[in-house]
Amino acid sequence: MILTPCLPFKNATRTINLKAECLQPLGSFKIRAAANAIESTDKKLLHDGIITASAGNFGQGIAQAGKNRGLPVHVFVPNTAPQVKLESLINLGATIEKISFEDWWEIMITRSTGRKGCFIHPVSELSVILGNGGIGLEILSQIPNVDTIIVPVGGGGMISGIALAIKALKKKNVRIVAYEIESSTPIFSAKKAGKPIKVERGASWIDGIGSTGVLEEMWPLLDQLVDDVVVVSHSDAETALRELALKSHLVSEGAGAVALAAALNVKFTGSKVVSVISGGNIDMTTYSRIISGINV
Repeated sequence: MILTPCLPFKNATRTINLKAECLQPLGSFKIRAAANAIESTDKKLLHDGIITASAGNFGQGIAQAGKNRGLPVHVFVPNTAPQVKLESLINLGATIEKISFEDWWEIMITRSTGRKGCFIHPVSELSVILGNGGIGLEILSQIPNVDTIIVPVGGGGMISGIALAIKALKKKNVRIVAYEIESSTPIFSAKKAGKPIKVERGASWIDGIGSTGVLEEMWPLLDQLVDDVVVVSHSDAETALRELALKSHLVSEGAGAVALAAALNVKFTGSKVVSVISGGNIDMTTYSRIISGINV
């Protein structure tokens, strides 16, 4: 785990900085949460190994942390997970079990896997949320006058950790904005309804964000801490992915590109913005098609 830079991104309408979590070891912010979760868990509970559910990035973090301690790791992955993340999990020594997205989401809700071992939730463990808080602390030290932080939302563990860190330092003027992709908007829909509701999950080249609903245990935090939600189109996400490569020389996965796309939206009102580029683990076939401008 490293202190990642906040890189300036040239824009005519506002000052944007990119919190480049895609430069973390293993290419994702999830290593922060995974390392803190393992360190915070009673060693006796880890005796039979670690189990988690992950679309890929958190699983990699847990796999690395488990490998460092000689612990077996079993990761349930949805059948929508990109091959590049599955291969990384295997290379890190994890055992993977691919299941349908519906069955995977059921594990996210119930924590029930039928396997022996210590289950570490990729989103709602307090240790996971607090591990993500380091991103917020770093942003404030790097960009003290930030007024808006734009964060990708999958389950909500990262945005909750960042927001708690900001609130702990009494930075009430900093807005915390979630972003989602148009094919799946659980946070936007929950905010509108005033409670978690089930939403459709459409096809998307973007993994890591977008589910069929907000986890009930995360809703109180998200409801209180998230100031606004921006929904981004696939077209804008593709444009942002290309701009990250061409202007900032960053390889980003779809979720990270959506953060920049949200900041570039003309309807967005922040002036000193940090977009969290959450990860860089993207399928290279998909990436090359988007970079070359071929419709995916």
